[in-house]
Amino acid sequence: MTPIEEQVEVLMSGTAYGDPATRQNMAADLRERLGECQREGRPLRVYCGYDPRTSDLHLGHTITMRKLRQFQEFGHDVTFLVGTFTSLIGDPSDKDSARDQLTMRNVEDNARTYAEQAFKILDRDKTRVRRNDEWLAPLDFADIIRLASHFTVQQFLVRENFTKRIEEEKAIYLHEFFYALMQAYDAVAQEADVQVGGQDQLFNILVAGRKLQTGLGQKPQIAIIMGESLPGTDGEIKMSKSLGNHIPLLSEPWDMFGKVMSLPDKAMGVYHKLILGWTQARVQALEADLQAGAAHPNETKMRLAREIVGIFHSPGAAAAAQARWDEVFRGGAGVPDDMAEAELGATEEIRDILLRLNMVSSRGEARRLIQQQGVRLNDAKVDSLQAAITLEMLPAVLQVGKRKFVRLVRAHGGGE
Repeated sequence: MTPIEEQVEVLMSGTAYGDPATRQNMAADLRERLGECQREGRPLRVYCGYDPRTSDLHLGHTITMRKLRQFQEFGHDVTFLVGTFTSLIGDPSDKDSARDQLTMRNVEDNARTYAEQAFKILDRDKTRVRRNDEWLAPLDFADIIRLASHFTVQQFLVRENFTKRIEEEKAIYLHEFFYALMQAYDAVAQEADVQVGGQDQLFNILVAGRKLQTGLGQKPQIAIIMGESLPGTDGEIKMSKSLGNHIPLLSEPWDMFGKVMSLPDKAMGVYHKLILGWTQARVQALEADLQAGAAHPNETKMRLAREIVGIFHSPGAAAAAQARWDEVFRGGAGVPDDMAEAELGATEEIRDILLRLNMVSSRGEARRLIQQQGVRLNDAKVDSLQAAITLEMLPAVLQVGKRKFVRLVRAHGGGE
């Protein structure tokens, strides 16, 4: 068995809690719980929840999955929890308005392939897959009142996103409070020792989950909160399905390749670190080489795209995606050799670019084409109506339908 100190060092790596004292407390709790489990002859019970608000997981979800994989490699009991019930409300964390509510049919459709997607990272034979409607659906109103009595309204209102809404006079709906309560009950129902999550889950895991477990006579779970989030294809905002800046794990190889190639250059370091597992020192060396001109941004990004597609598909699929990319940029595969070229002087929404370059007749047509997946950037489907192109993403090829192409380049003297 791996020594406890070595486990603590590995399992706490990459975590952050907003202040050093909390991190030290979590490390101490983890060390103590590992000792208890060792004496009892059992593994830690560890889980992370994933809400099927849409049908795909994305690269950002793999950050917590890799942490779960570390627990698996140390022999602990890992649960991949599908939030079939919590998805009905949707997590209000980091949201400036209430989410749309889903039906159970929506959730069931979305959840169908979640476990298979997770096995891209997790060990299939060592992963327990559960759904939280198993214990949340049977609760009655009396149960909800009993669980809610462990919390105060003030505890919820101090959350940053709710405070911001109050200041902006935006609505906070009562049902949004239930999300943290339901997630806290996930920990109780599983008698969890550890819950893994991102920064947006700090309140749900560290406050709500631990408090409810304590109130119901269980030992509070250790919160493993990952310190960094993966930025989306815009290179700025955390990757999110609801924002449409995500790279789905179910992307076809060439689509995934193209989306990685569309990343701004400044995002390459964090992608190498969080997706490929590079050390900080290695990332810093890469960034220094890019800055000095010793490494070419496009070649570096192309290698990154090949490695990512190879992880989530296969080396053969990565090679085929690379070949398709080369064809597009060399004028093959139906792409005109004399492709029109247009300059971009600042960040601009794709819908505006299409209208400005007369590739569509109206913003309405641009919206319809995007919704019908008829617009591609670097051979990757444009999924969001708010998708934009920054200067760091250039040069780039924008395609509408099968015959309209434009190569976007940086305007002379253009700046953000």
